[in-house]
Amino acid sequence: MMKRKARIRRRTTATEVSIDISLDGAGNGNISTTVPFMDHMLTLFARHSLMDMVIKSKGNKNRDDNRLIEDIGTCLGNAVKEAIGNKKGIARYGTAVVPMDESLCSVVIDLLGKHHLIYNVAFKSKTVGKFDYSLIKGFFESFSDHSEMTLHINLLYGQNDHHIAEAIFKAFALALRTAVTIHGLREGI
Repeated sequence: MMKRKARIRRRTTATEVSIDISLDGAGNGNISTTVPFMDHMLTLFARHSLMDMVIKSKGNKNRDDNRLIEDIGTCLGNAVKEAIGNKKGIARYGTAVVPMDESLCSVVIDLLGKHHLIYNVAFKSKTVGKFDYSLIKGFFESFSDHSEMTLHINLLYGQNDHHIAEAIFKAFALALRTAVTIHGLREGI
């Protein structure tokens, strides 16, 4: 089986992002985005997707984190798309429903090659520390656009914003793990 890996580098006037990913890993994550909350979420994503990834990024400190978070989503989406390759034999669809204490999130993925995001999530507060929860949607918009993935994220319920965010990233990880799995029964997608 060919190694399903990718390396993506992106440098703009506002950000610098470097990503190395292996779809068939053990869930090892070496994440340093300069945004601690995002480091935590992407570490969970690596662990639960069983993908190995190294993500290094930095943004212009004179701006907010919006551009950086979107560029991380762009690069990670590009990396997943490149690592999947021709999609031969992948499951294509993935779904997961994940509880995180009082929160429950559903994520459904289709890797056909059309990008679309449905995002039904409402956080109770605007921020955790300096991190703006609205940036999570921007991350997933960029990810789905650049991986050419149809992605449905639906928060079924939840009260604690941190638990909601964790449920989203863990459900996304498990659904993507299923969708990229090669099972040998299918020749195409």
